Amino acid sequence: MAFIDTPDDEGAAADLYAADREQHGYVANYTRVFANRPGVYAAWQELSAAIRASMDQRRYELATLAAARQLRSSYCSLAHGKVLAEQFYDAETVQALALDPSVVLLEPAEAAVMALAEKVACDATTVTAEDVDRLRGLGLGDAEIMDVVLAAAARCFFSKTLDALGAEPDSAYWNLDPGLRNALTVGRPIAAGSDVPAD
Repeated sequence: MAFIDTPDDEGAAADLYAADREQHGYVANYTRVFANRPGVYAAWQELSAAIRASMDQRRYELATLAAARQLRSSYCSLAHGKVLAEQFYDAETVQALALDPSVVLLEPAEAAVMALAEKVACDATTVTAEDVDRLRGLGLGDAEIMDVVLAAAARCFFSKTLDALGAEPDSAYWNLDPGLRNALTVGRPIAAGSDVPAD
């Protein structure tokens, strides 16, 4: 499940685990890892919430999926691809987005958002003034452009932490449509077995 030991269900970890069980019905592997440093996890939750608060949710999910793909983070790709498939697109569209966003007829601003997020996650020094001007020309204000950068940059922290510590995507992701699941599994494999309820 991870390269490091995770805390038992007591103390601060117990509160984190209980919150997960209430929200998901199981304790997520990322929560078990971060339970080693609950203060950092709380700070991450605050940062993530602050970024999401100023963004359209679909834009946030598209930017996050784009960044996760570049980072080869199966965990984050699966999590945010699942949200896109449940709330904004069908499974086939999200599968195509995961494999090659250029083949999906996104709104021009959304395609540009994904392209910028990919650059930030892959190599932020490749971002140019032209990339920013393209988004301005498509109607995004400077604060909205910053939101895209923040979403992608924050994803680097979370994804790299999980992958560096060996946290596998939760076995619940086996319940996704197989084509979608395979397209979103871009790095570490999904955890084997099933200690979580089926959807």
